[in-house]
Amino acid sequence: MRILLNVAMLAATLFLTACNSTQGMSIYSFTNSELESVLSQQLPELSKKMSLMGLPVQFDVNELSVDIGPDNRDVVALGVDSGAEINAFAFKYPVRLNLKIEGSPFYDSEKKAVYLRNIKLLNSSVDAAGFKGDLGMLNNEAMNIINAFLAVNPVYKLDMSDPKMALLSKLPLNMKVVEGAIKLIPRL
Repeated sequence: MRILLNVAMLAATLFLTACNSTQGMSIYSFTNSELESVLSQQLPELSKKMSLMGLPVQFDVNELSVDIGPDNRDVVALGVDSGAEINAFAFKYPVRLNLKIEGSPFYDSEKKAVYLRNIKLLNSSVDAAGFKGDLGMLNNEAMNIINAFLAVNPVYKLDMSDPKMALLSKLPLNMKVVEGAIKLIPRL
């Protein structure tokens, strides 16, 4: 029993020493390309839920870009070049949408995930049936769809099947945004 207690004390001491030596250093980070990959897998779910002014929309992403920490700001910028097909009155209307948004990332320790909030529309354009221009009056509806989607869908979720992630998620974490990456740092 005494040997087991000594081993436990040694393990705890090593763990605390390791935590102390890594304080302020990134334990885990993910980059623009990793975030793009996660979002590319999630966007088909948006298509299933999307409607525009009550009309069903088939939504496909042609190109997705992610820019973490542009100009050393604590934001994530997302660019989406998408094609959509609006079904109305037995006709299909092809539409090309380009959106650029940015939001502030935050780490939800209960859900073990990073979400975006305070979403701002930076740029929007539409090309539909010969009309090209700004989304104009549709900006509010487009932002409502985007905000609703991002409120329940994280932009990144820790992989709890990875033992390192499972251990890391048990610690209180701070999140730091740097150009090109989001870092999770133990708060000890």
